[in-house]
Amino acid sequence: MAENKDVLVIGAGGVASVTLHKMAMNRDLFPGRIAVASRTLSKCEAIAAAIKSRTGIEIETYQIDADDVEQTVALIEAVQPALLVNLALPYQDLALMDACLKTGVHYLDTANYEPPEEAKFEYSHQWKLHDQFKQAGLMATLGVGFDPGVTSIFAAYVRKHYLSGIRQIDILDCNGGDHGHPFATNFNPEINIREVTAEVKHWENGGWVTSPAMSTKVPYDFEAVGEKNMYLMYHEELESLVTHFPEIERARFWMTFGDAYINHVTVLQNVGMTGIEPVEYQGQQIIPLQFLKAVLPNPGDLGERTKGKTNIGDIITGPAKDGSGEKTYYIYNICDHEECFREVGSQAVSYTTGVPAMIGAALMLNGTWSGAGVFNTEQLDPDPFMDLLNKHGLPWQIVEMSAPVDF
Repeated sequence: MAENKDVLVIGAGGVASVTLHKMAMNRDLFPGRIAVASRTLSKCEAIAAAIKSRTGIEIETYQIDADDVEQTVALIEAVQPALLVNLALPYQDLALMDACLKTGVHYLDTANYEPPEEAKFEYSHQWKLHDQFKQAGLMATLGVGFDPGVTSIFAAYVRKHYLSGIRQIDILDCNGGDHGHPFATNFNPEINIREVTAEVKHWENGGWVTSPAMSTKVPYDFEAVGEKNMYLMYHEELESLVTHFPEIERARFWMTFGDAYINHVTVLQNVGMTGIEPVEYQGQQIIPLQFLKAVLPNPGDLGERTKGKTNIGDIITGPAKDGSGEKTYYIYNICDHEECFREVGSQAVSYTTGVPAMIGAALMLNGTWSGAGVFNTEQLDPDPFMDLLNKHGLPWQIVEMSAPVDF
């Protein structure tokens, strides 16, 4: 990448706060200007004030409507960053990518595009822009959070160093944290509930197998957390993993939920509060899920009261590189909510997404990750990313299992 090391972050939620804190804490990786913009300027200013208090570093703040391409173009032209880091809503991915193409700026995000009117998130919308980014000599790196992001890099790392191919992969996301609220989501409630209530898909024998939301439950004993019920879900990294590792026979994604969470979501869904179609109320059109988001606790405010740990990783089976037969490896990270809050004022769910975004941005800025086009993380060299995970708060472990998982 060019000598310009300035970076512009779009979004001012919990993940953006973590990413910006870690950028300011690592000026060797981010020696240029750091700027943040969102629809609500006061949120940007609050993050900037917290960073100044913790690190003494000043970051620039701006107001922007990320749905408005021309506004974003004008902001990019004013700030002149080398890289735009999109930590806004997934509905805004395409508009921000368009602005990057118009201004010649590299792009990174943590979540794939989702149309506002349909709960269907998929990479195809962004993959269609590959040729445009390639012709412009620009790099767009998609899904650089934890899942997606680190879980795909874990897969690439195991495939590079341990296995000659991946036969099956199970991604396990366990949040053992307790925030004390009767019901709250650990990231944007609108996105979280749309994911949880969506039809389940997993990959098996060359095609997608569908099942109803929350219909497959398996108990699993997670290190540092204990036994939790995990539910089969669809998650976007499955789409990219089976595309870029076509030898995969089965790919599944599992996430843990407590009984109280499931009960609340079930009731809310039954009474129509998770709907995304507008309804009329007192002469106004409102979207029930967006109203629900407004009355639920703000995930960004959960850090101070959340205790416990997360455990997220991959169980991967395939033929060993040394020809010794089939092997199974479990590669994972354990993260502590309270330690995250002490370091950057956020809980571990925001931390485990925000730190990878910072690392991906650093690798793009220094040219370690380079190329022209649209890329997912498993297409890039995992080694430098894995090294930085260990150095910046998300140390990982890998163990060989005695047999493939049977659940």
